[in-house]
Amino acid sequence: MKTALYISALILLGGALQLYFPWWSLAVAAFLLALWFPFAPREAFLAAFLGAALLWGGYAGYINVLNDGILAGKMGELFGVSGAWTTVLLSALFGGLFGGLGAWTGSLAKQAFFSSEKVAAE
Repeated sequence: MKTALYISALILLGGALQLYFPWWSLAVAAFLLALWFPFAPREAFLAAFLGAALLWGGYAGYINVLNDGILAGKMGELFGVSGAWTTVLLSALFGGLFGGLGAWTGSLAKQAFFSSEKVAAE
């Protein structure tokens, strides 16, 4: 349940931030949400990967359908990728990685700075 809530919050917050800020605002949104949600770093990465991939892949797919694959096809040619839908899948993959790494960093920062358990120096 918390994973679905995190994914929904990331799609809403990340989508809203990217209307006004650069592409990397998705990682900032994932970072901030990971500070708030009670996830281990691995769970935070996986949830944010899925949410960000859905956001970027869904939007890229939407644009691809609207222009009959012309834009994604041209971008694919530019980067040496065959097919418009391959470009859409790569967009989803890169968005997932950016979001996942942002959430992973947020979860580790929460453990390091906001954890009630302090690690004793060895």
